[in-house]
Amino acid sequence: MSGLPQPRRWLLSKVTELFDSDEAAELPTDRPPRLTPHVLEALRMSRSRDRVLDNLDEMYREAFQRADATQDDAQKVALDFAYRREQLYFEILLDIRDAMEKMGRS
Repeated sequence: MSGLPQPRRWLLSKVTELFDSDEAAELPTDRPPRLTPHVLEALRMSRSRDRVLDNLDEMYREAFQRADATQDDAQKVALDFAYRREQLYFEILLDIRDAMEKMGRS
């Protein structure tokens, strides 16, 4: 029986060779990016507060016009509520972003 091939043992030896080599050593570039304070300092936010809120307004205005064209009052009420809720969420997120940028500058 000792003359039979042992695929598990062979596979284990090949995997061990692969992971024990110098090529398998972890490089700093192998790590996924993280939103650390250092990264946030180097990262400039690309959209202004006005642009974000204008995009939101435009998107909801188009949807509201479609609901108005079909005279769907329930959809208009739902869109109005969703718009105000998302506007509040965005303003909170933008306030957090502004505070983080100020922390990075000091």
